[in-house]
Amino acid sequence: MTFAAQVKKECTLLEVHREHAKAELAALVRINGAVSLYQQQLTLNVQSENAAIARRIYSLLKDHFGVEGELIVRRKMKLKKNNVYIVRCRHHVYELLTDLHILEDGVMQRTITEDILNDEQKQRSYLRGAFLASGSVNNPESNNYHLEIYSTYEDHNDQLCQLINRFDLNAKTIVRRNGYITYLKEAEKISDFLQLIGATSSMLEFEDVRIVRDMRNSVNRLVNMENANMNKTIDASQKQLEAIRTIDLEKGLEYLPEKLRIMAEFRLQNPDMTLKELGEQVPGGPISKSGVNHRLRKIVQIAEDL
Repeated sequence: MTFAAQVKKECTLLEVHREHAKAELAALVRINGAVSLYQQQLTLNVQSENAAIARRIYSLLKDHFGVEGELIVRRKMKLKKNNVYIVRCRHHVYELLTDLHILEDGVMQRTITEDILNDEQKQRSYLRGAFLASGSVNNPESNNYHLEIYSTYEDHNDQLCQLINRFDLNAKTIVRRNGYITYLKEAEKISDFLQLIGATSSMLEFEDVRIVRDMRNSVNRLVNMENANMNKTIDASQKQLEAIRTIDLEKGLEYLPEKLRIMAEFRLQNPDMTLKELGEQVPGGPISKSGVNHRLRKIVQIAEDL
């Protein structure tokens, strides 16, 4: 099971009050529903590729609205052989759509209603329904953090983004294929969104994986930095040793001023010492790290000028 499927399964197991169920169902129907008219009768089909979500829709309709739907299973005929689950309602469809504020005065509404926008719990339920309908989230162990919700209509997508941002989650929108996407990219914000829609267990798992992953990345960065510094130190040491050997070969170390000669001889005897260690142990010391560095740079410069 993917992480997204795990989140959705957890959401489908939540118990909700009727008014909150109405907000959740409104999102599911608005995003995944289709209404048709046959022989003067309205028919509502709400589709999902997730069996648990289809059962959720069926239960919400029956338990909170007294609407008996049909649960139809169809198999895709294209490359993907996943089942498609359809919850079909043939009775009281007009009343249901009106109650959900999806149909008003015979006109289909694409925007989120004020009663949802003015109630925080309904907002959470609507966002849960929207995620169940068309949301996805990357596994926290993947290379990047990403959560998104797809909308067919731009005005609904913009409202979704604004609704999410009422909870300070820094959601953004983008046009993709034949629709629009509201998405989150920050790990902390994705975690907050999962908590927001009631997926607490998934949020805790997400946080556990994220913390371990971020810690591992921090350790790797520190190791890489340490290795880089070590390589830099080794390269500098080799350059210093080569310079000292060049001077010794060309002129002899007696050619150097006394302080530089002492440093050159001590460096030859201790090729693996750090600048700090050289300064602490050099004859005639101690010398500061910057003082050691200054003397060694002068030695390298003298060798280059020969």
